[in-house]
Amino acid sequence: MRADARKNRDHLLAAAGTAIIEQGVDVSLRDIARRADVGLATLLRHFPTREALLDALLRTSFDELTAMADTLEASDSPGEALTSWLRDCIAWTTEYRGAVALMAAAIEDTESALHASCATLRAAGARLLTRAQDAGAARTDIDGADLFALVAALAWLGDQPSLAPRSERLFEVVAGAILTSTALGDPAAEADSDTTD
Repeated sequence: MRADARKNRDHLLAAAGTAIIEQGVDVSLRDIARRADVGLATLLRHFPTREALLDALLRTSFDELTAMADTLEASDSPGEALTSWLRDCIAWTTEYRGAVALMAAAIEDTESALHASCATLRAAGARLLTRAQDAGAARTDIDGADLFALVAALAWLGDQPSLAPRSERLFEVVAGAILTSTALGDPAAEADSDTTD
């Protein structure tokens, strides 16, 4: 891609990102073009559909969250790594209002432009979950698909003005339900573990 074309594309993505943060993923493409100070035809030349625009915009964030998961896989505490990634993933999906519904739909639709990015993100979370499970830090009766659904549910709470104040407490409840007592530093569980060794 030529440097000027890349610059124009990046400008459109920046305008789209700001518009979506302010108005949600259903913001009009015409509004995005106006914000970028270009015509709608110019926007559509770069991104022929709303989904193509969202894929280009969200893929960068998905890649960052995936890279974060890769880094966290090397951390000393699998339980803390999983919790940290979950918190950041939920915070991101809450920032882009309405993105969680698109993600939930795209993960099931292999024809969606967002499918590959969502599947990669889900796999990154699944690796952190498996690592925590192998270390005895997370319950073993959930999988990566369950984890992705929990991210979607918690992010949805953040999208609801009347429920958003509860989102942090409910995150702690859900994280506590995923992690084992040992991962949460429960002295009684650790004492039980010491007596059985």
